[in-house]
Amino acid sequence: MRVFGIIHRYVFIEMIPVFVLSLLLFTLVFLMAKILDITDLIVQYGISVKAMVFMLACWIPSFLIFVIPMSVMIAVVLAFLRFSNDNEILAMKTAGVSIYTLIPPVFLFSLIAFLATGFMTLYASPQGRYAFKDLVLETATSNVHAGIRERTFNDSFQDVMLYVNEVDERRRLLRDVFLEDRRTQGMVTTVVAPRGEFFFDPEQLVSHLRLYSGIINQLGENKETAHFVRFETYDFRLDFGSMVSPKGDREKDVKEMTLSELRRHLAQPSKSDEEYYAGRIQYHKRLSIPFACFVLGFVAIPLGIQSRSAKRSFGVVVALFFFLVYYALLSLGLALGETGKLPPAIGMWIPNTVLGLLAVHLLVVRSREQPIKLLSLSLRFFQRLRSAGRVG
Repeated sequence: MRVFGIIHRYVFIEMIPVFVLSLLLFTLVFLMAKILDITDLIVQYGISVKAMVFMLACWIPSFLIFVIPMSVMIAVVLAFLRFSNDNEILAMKTAGVSIYTLIPPVFLFSLIAFLATGFMTLYASPQGRYAFKDLVLETATSNVHAGIRERTFNDSFQDVMLYVNEVDERRRLLRDVFLEDRRTQGMVTTVVAPRGEFFFDPEQLVSHLRLYSGIINQLGENKETAHFVRFETYDFRLDFGSMVSPKGDREKDVKEMTLSELRRHLAQPSKSDEEYYAGRIQYHKRLSIPFACFVLGFVAIPLGIQSRSAKRSFGVVVALFFFLVYYALLSLGLALGETGKLPPAIGMWIPNTVLGLLAVHLLVVRSREQPIKLLSLSLRFFQRLRSAGRVG
């Protein structure tokens, strides 16, 4: 038993450095893709570095949902690949250690990753998405002056058209303002003013445009009634649509809801089929994704042992391939669940079921010292490809 304990600790510790490195690398890759979107906000609204960092932090849990299982698989594959290349697996077998004896440290490693991924799916990711959207809305409304272009008709606001001849972004001043308001049914209101400035209400997440020494014209849609008013000051509320509401009152999207909120959401009557399936898919997706840490970790054991003569690069390619298989099955289940062709409870658990059965099959095959034929053929092709690259 002491020998097995030493082996288990040895296997567990071997996986940690690769897991940490993979976690950091893939998180950075995902963040780089998101930075492109946030760069648009920087250019358009001039957000601060602090706000940008917070936005990225809000998105990290959504990346980690997939990065953690992927890193687990790469860590297990590369750890067992090194054991095979150094003939340590052979030495263990000679000492009477079977492949099943090596499962407990992988199980423990996957369990820790499972708990971390579960925290991300059930709490951190929905809260991060909600905070991200609130921050984007607050940034857009508090810096709305930065998004307005001179001598251009701006229709970013709900039922309002705004034209400004000149914008002083530093002082948030507008000159020669023309505004058309169609928010009141049956009435078109036009406002013309030589000067205006913005004020932001952080509690209501709303920007106000204060106009000075202007004229208001109101015309009914039937053109039978008209009103003409001069004003010294006129405060105009600028809305970005229904998604802007006071802090804490905005209705959450299903991706922003926690598991308990999703249950209450699904329990509400009078839901359309589309809303119902979207909620059920999110519910089962939150529960199923953490189990990917187990199925991918167990699939990785025989893959690492099989690839005895392979390089580490091949191990990474194999791990990424099987993760793509998992993600493709998840996307398939998502598509079938959204259309109602398959119950969401089944669609979201297809990847775990398929790869779980594959893991059992591969473990049995390797325990009998039988080769994994498809992997052997892939390894030969990969080695020939590398040899051809050297020759070229």
